[in-house]
Amino acid sequence: MAEPEAKRMDGDSSSNSDQFSGRLGLIFATIGAAIGTGNIWRFPRMVGANGGGSFLIPWLIFLFLWSVPLIIAEFALGKRSRVGTVGTFRIFAGRRFAWMGLWTAWINVAIGFYYAVVTGWCLNYFQIAIRGGLSEGVDTIEVWNSFLESPMQVIFFQWITVLITLAAIWGGAKAIEKANVTLMTSLFVLLFTALFLSFVMDVKDGSLDGFIYMFSIQPEYLVQPETWINGLSQSAWSCSAGMGMAITYSVYMRKDEDTTLNAATMCLANNSISIIAGLTVMMAVFSVSADPLGAVSGGSSAITFLVLPEVFAQAPGGPVVQLIMVAVFFLALSFAALTSMISTVELCVRNFVDHGFDRSKSVALTGLAIFLFGLPSAALWIKMDPTTGVLFPQFLEVQDHIWGYGLMFSGLFMAYTIWNYGWSRYRAWQDENGIEGFDFMDYIDHGVSSFRDDFINTGDNDWWIGRWWDIVMYLGFPIMFTVLMLSYFTDLLANVDDPWNPANPHGISIILLFWGVTASLFIGFNKLLISRPVFRNVPEGADVPIDMLPGGEDPYVLIAGEDPPETPREKGQSRGGKKAIDAEIA
Repeated sequence: MAEPEAKRMDGDSSSNSDQFSGRLGLIFATIGAAIGTGNIWRFPRMVGANGGGSFLIPWLIFLFLWSVPLIIAEFALGKRSRVGTVGTFRIFAGRRFAWMGLWTAWINVAIGFYYAVVTGWCLNYFQIAIRGGLSEGVDTIEVWNSFLESPMQVIFFQWITVLITLAAIWGGAKAIEKANVTLMTSLFVLLFTALFLSFVMDVKDGSLDGFIYMFSIQPEYLVQPETWINGLSQSAWSCSAGMGMAITYSVYMRKDEDTTLNAATMCLANNSISIIAGLTVMMAVFSVSADPLGAVSGGSSAITFLVLPEVFAQAPGGPVVQLIMVAVFFLALSFAALTSMISTVELCVRNFVDHGFDRSKSVALTGLAIFLFGLPSAALWIKMDPTTGVLFPQFLEVQDHIWGYGLMFSGLFMAYTIWNYGWSRYRAWQDENGIEGFDFMDYIDHGVSSFRDDFINTGDNDWWIGRWWDIVMYLGFPIMFTVLMLSYFTDLLANVDDPWNPANPHGISIILLFWGVTASLFIGFNKLLISRPVFRNVPEGADVPIDMLPGGEDPYVLIAGEDPPETPREKGQSRGGKKAIDAEIA
């Protein structure tokens, strides 16, 4: 008789836990996940369009109202569950909600389809820069257009991106750690080099106006709702809060890791990189551009691949310094993009490994899927803006339009999981004490604070989390989520022609259609999802009870190396196999 499939899968998965070597590896990995192209090209654009230092105020406020609380929650969830997003929701929210983890994984992978293409753009521009192809006098529009008009070039650099990413994660936690330490250390050096050169450029014009604008507060911007909404959206995306990245990497935590300090370190490091990148861009642009605010707020692709090469080509010091400046910038941008790609692919791979699939096969299949499903973003619907003569990849932009805000729901699902746990603990407390009815203060003391008491303030944390976190997660987060989504759809209604037309790639209907179909499929897929065993990655000595969790007593939630019970499908196969043999004999 063939060995049961579930046991074969368990044999394929590692019987030993996989973990980072220490806190430094974890911090570099999580910082790498957070830092991406948005820090380097979106953040300066937001600063330029929203009053310089005026934008920094809401951006920093929402760091502590959105990003840090959610990252703390993610670390706490992953450290206790010891599985990726699908298993975490299955354990913490219950078997019926495993699909929420699948949604989180899918959104990240769907973004990865086109993010690999964008990373390829960065790699291409680096090699153009070091060959002198972005020197002073070069027509940057022609460089950009000729690149997009050559789909094989775009696909080639997309493929290079995928290969680098797969090489970085193939060996598990230790390989991911080494790749992120190398890339992030290099990124810091490159960005500080670019910052110094930009500072020299800004000093040369005798005004330091870029530096001053970056930190000057213009009160009129602070009374505009748009400034605060942009600050919230930048904070929400920039730190990867609620995206499942921290859940994935916390699976590899050592048993005594401090979740709160790691979360704060990750978010503060991410924002520090944004400040460095913002200063680099603002000082360089202000030093050479007659209309600096128009240059930095002209759109992400425009500022990065069209304006900045022209700016850096005018750096003082001659052709050698100019070449170094532009090459350093695009190499830094490439490294930032690659670290985000690593976390995106690893999030998907971790979920496969949790369910018993061989890691090497999971990495290869995920990489192949990222490449194949990214091909349309690389080569389809390349159109020209008639007003500027600049080509743009419309299919890629439509994908970003559909899935970009879908990430917000992942954060909402995590908040729901916390609310659900609080309510279940409150009801358990009522049963233990024979109390009936609902009392708000009892709910606050024995329900709302339960997640924080049980999974955050565990004794391993140096930074003790107080009731402020409960207020943010139970009250502040749903308010911020609602404001962000309403502002997004209101903007679409106000500024997009025929927004309800399903054929409009920039409208509302296409978003709701894709979200609805995807969610429906995943909810329908949930029963099959929970029929498979899930194997927890628990380091030696770090096993902690999960039986108080909604999915903690699931017989198919196991520790890596354990033999799962026979699944209903296998039982049916055994019975069906006997009938088939009897029929053949007859």
